[in-house]
Amino acid sequence: MRSIPLTFCATVAVAAIALPVSAAYADSESRDPGSHEKSGSVMITPSRVSPGGEVELRVDVCGKGRSARGNSEAFVSEARFHRADGKGLVAEARIRSDAAPDDYEVWVTCEDGHGKATGTLTVVHRERHSPVAPVRAGGGGTATLAGQADSERSGPGTRQTVTGLALGAAAAVTVAYRSARRRRSASA
Repeated sequence: MRSIPLTFCATVAVAAIALPVSAAYADSESRDPGSHEKSGSVMITPSRVSPGGEVELRVDVCGKGRSARGNSEAFVSEARFHRADGKGLVAEARIRSDAAPDDYEVWVTCEDGHGKATGTLTVVHRERHSPVAPVRAGGGGTATLAGQADSERSGPGTRQTVTGLALGAAAAVTVAYRSARRRRSASA
């Protein structure tokens, strides 16, 4: 008598194990094998950019796809990807000049619909760059120094005046000494 409940429990256990496996197997067969959608990330260079700047976008989730489209709230228009030296797809995008400093998400969809990628772009305030060293081209590097000279029209200070007078006096004494020495050697 005990064998009937034991057989029933064993049957239920086997069914519980086999049902999820068969359902998963049936679900995987019902899908089209070519419709597996891949996901990945967008490589954005540079990742931090000022409004009005340009970025380069790269993806490799499209497999053998030849094109993709990318979009972001920060872009002026949709980015169109094209094949790049056999290693994925590449596109360039311009950042809106009125884009507020913030992080923006970038979405890329492969044209065949079998791949998607996302990434994050950071828009920063415009930075004004000043030259680190003067440029040796037609006095362009002296413009910074000329601007400083205009703002400091006070002329040389007391220190510079005293130093200049001392150097001038030393030069005058040296010239007088050499002249006197030459006269002595010429008369001797």
